[in-house]
Amino acid sequence: MVIPPPARAARVTRFLKPYLLRMHFSNKYVSAQVVHTPTATVACSASSQEKLLRPNMESTRDVAAAAKIGKLLGERLLLKGIPAVSIHMKREQKYHGKVKAVIDSVREAGVKLL
Repeated sequence: MVIPPPARAARVTRFLKPYLLRMHFSNKYVSAQVVHTPTATVACSASSQEKLLRPNMESTRDVAAAAKIGKLLGERLLLKGIPAVSIHMKREQKYHGKVKAVIDSVREAGVKLL
């Protein structure tokens, strides 16, 4: 059963940033997704778990893998016609290491960061 997203007033939706970049790092994999906040759906995603990416990567969890995931996500965003995203970082995440690699490679792919 699919739960519909909560209805928001137009005045609130106008101030929301529509696309959020969320990153998740486990001990084995790196994944990133862009969520469309008004509809609460995933607009685009990339992960080092994808079968087509694994043979090309030496490791699926290091900074180089995070950079590849960011580059791939940026290219997929531009193909879908999403020119800009906002970044959502968890409290314990700092702009360093894997987080920095994902964000910088998305920016280098041509996506604006709000």
